[in-house]
Amino acid sequence: MYHLVVFASGNGSTLQAVIDSIKNHELEAQIDLVISDNPKAYALERAKENNIDTYTIQSKDFSKRDLELSNVLCNYSIDLIVLAGYLKMIGPNLLEKYTIINTHPSLLPKFGGKGMHGMHVHEAVIQAKEQYSGATIHFVNQEYDKGNIISQTKVTVLPTDNAKTLSEKVQAAEKVQLIEVLNRFVQHEI
Repeated sequence: MYHLVVFASGNGSTLQAVIDSIKNHELEAQIDLVISDNPKAYALERAKENNIDTYTIQSKDFSKRDLELSNVLCNYSIDLIVLAGYLKMIGPNLLEKYTIINTHPSLLPKFGGKGMHGMHVHEAVIQAKEQYSGATIHFVNQEYDKGNIISQTKVTVLPTDNAKTLSEKVQAAEKVQLIEVLNRFVQHEI
């Protein structure tokens, strides 16, 4: 079995897409743990409802958080860590030991970097009058949104779109794309 750990900071709709794909046998994997830096993240509830272990990060300090997560993760057999709406920088201990990917709601390198997440991204895309946006899945490194790109999915930005409608289109594309990418990892194609 292919073992996943998912990091999420918010609602966990991307996490739910992975859970659903596993239940529907579209993805032959299991999520062993969901980690959040936000004790109120609905992602943690989604995990609990599906009998998945959860962990809430205690430390706010970057180095201490890296060590804390290393200590927690060493108790699990992990093939891949998926950042699905997780907003904190990943530390060197985790980067050295694990393969980590991130989902980002734009066509990187455009609209990436610190502070560019969620609606901030979609508002910036609309304001820039871009014709296209989309979702990027990339490897995580020591810089926000700078890791090697694995996959991108493009969506058209219509003149009638606003940040909310664009967000809905990008999220829908991102969830399909993530399952495709995870299947490539499971099949050892990546």
